[in-house]
Amino acid sequence: MTPAFALQQAAAPEVVYQAVVTGADIALAAVIFGTVGAMLHPLVRALAGRLEHRAGPPAPALQGVEDRLDRIERAVESIAVEVERVSEGQRFVTKLLAEKPAATLPGAGE
Repeated sequence: MTPAFALQQAAAPEVVYQAVVTGADIALAAVIFGTVGAMLHPLVRALAGRLEHRAGPPAPALQGVEDRLDRIERAVESIAVEVERVSEGQRFVTKLLAEKPAATLPGAGE
């Protein structure tokens, strides 16, 4: 390969093809995909229903876990109520201490 040939190849412009999409092409694609979707939708729903019914009821071990989680949830809610009561009491005591006039200490006025 000669350097002149390589230079000619490098200088040659690239041909770029641009696709022209018309409104009819878009409409045709929409009709095709809509038809395929409409035909496959009932089949997919039927398959999903079979797979869902095949699973059966939840295992007994899972029921125990659900009961335990329910008890934990109730315990957390009761703890939240108690924490709110304590914080309300703390706010009340802080308010009382802020409103109380400063006590004079013996020997402070001398």
